[in-house]
Formats: sequence, C-alpha cells, structure tokens
Amino acid sequence: MERKGVFAILLALVSVSGAYSATFTFTNNCPYTVWPGTLTGIGSQLSKTGFELTTGASTSVDAPPGWSGRFWARTGCSTDSSGKFICTTADCASGQVECNGAGAIPPATLLEFTLNGSGNNDFYDTSLVDGYNLPASITPQGGSGGCSSTGCPGNINSVCPPELSVSGSDGSIVACKSACEALNQPQFCCTGAYGTPDTCPPTNYSKIFKNGCPQAYSYAYDDKTSTFTCAAGGNYLITFCP
Repeated sequence: MERKGVFAILLALVSVSGAYSATFTFTNNCPYTVWPGTLTGIGSQLSKTGFELTTGASTSVDAPPGWSGRFWARTGCSTDSSGKFICTTADCASGQVECNGAGAIPPATLLEFTLNGSGNNDFYDTSLVDGYNLPASITPQGGSGGCSSTGCPGNINSVCPPELSVSGSDGSIVACKSACEALNQPQFCCTGAYGTPDTCPPTNYSKIFKNGCPQAYSYAYDDKTSTFTCAAGGNYLITFCP
C-alpha cells in the first residue's frame, strides 16, 4: 500500500540538481543474519540492491544527489534445492540476494529517504504502513538542522494480534501484517470513502504499531509525528535491532 501523505509528495517534488550525496552505513545488531534490500524511487539504482549482513557486521552504500528510495531487511533467508534465494520475511522475490529493482513483500519494516541534493533538507522516516518484521533505526551523521534519530526499536511481533500475525516454520511470530493487508477493508487502507486524512483516522490496529513505535508511520496519514528532516550533506547510519 502506498502512503498518501507528505513524504509521497516530497518524492515528486525533490530536486536532483544539487551536489550533495550521502553514504548509508548498515549495521546488524540482531542475533541472526539479515539480508538488507534497497529500492530506488528517484535517481540511479544503488550499487547494492541486496546483500548479506551477519550479526555484528557493517557495510556502506553511497547514494547520488537527489536520490530517494527505501531500505529494509529480509530474515530467514536460504537457497532452495533449485538454487532460488528465498526469505521468510520481506522477500523481494528476485530469487537472488540482489533484489534488482524489486521491493519488499509485506510485512516489512521500511526505512525511507528523500535526499534533497541541493543543500536543503533531506527527509526520512521509518514506516510500518506495510507491516513490521524487525526493529530498525535511522541515525543521521554529520548533518545539521534537526537531524533527529528515529526508528522502530520496539518488538511489535510480541504484541501482534493473531489476525495480523505471520508465523515461521517453528510457530513463532516472525512478522506482523498491517490491517490493510490482512483485512483488506477501506477503513484500514484509507481508500474509497476513507480516502482523506479527515475520514481515515487511526484505528485500534494502527494504534498497536504507534504505541510500540511512536516515531514510526503507523498508517497512511500518520505524517505529523513521523517525518524527520536533516540538512543535506550528512550521512546516515541504519541499524537493524538497535
């Protein structure tokens, strides 16, 4: 589901004429290996669209001026007998470690960015609009003008109601669907008669996500407390299981 708020508008308006690039550093603090994925919305595709990150490991990816896109981490990944790479959560269904321009299959915790590139503000957020699979955070490095850290450090899986839960092979809860994905009703998807901020308020389901991670987007119109800015020219640290 695409969010309809401020961030989506910024993606359409961002300038690509400036000279400020950014380096994204990914660190895995989870007690298990993750496989981050990258998806470009505006700008050149990054040099890495998917990679393995073992516990305690870090790696960096450079993004060009004016780039926008999102990051996430896949879990429970392996190669099957036919050689196809598959993941339990947030798979991009490319069949490879590289996602090659494919996005995460919900539910997935998303880290979203618009790099201004012309010396004005970058915009970034953590989104649970497409559900949740693991904790993650964003920490600006070297920027100015706000530059607050944000993320979703909470364990939403531990409070996920049964109708939204995704179970792993061992029966444990490995991800939590959004109510829109799980129930496919307009009041949860902010569609039809519920297609404006005034007619699509938070629901009991979106409040579960918001209570667990107050800084993250919990549903389509959750802009006021969830979009963050930092003056262009800084870099960003993304931590899984902060």
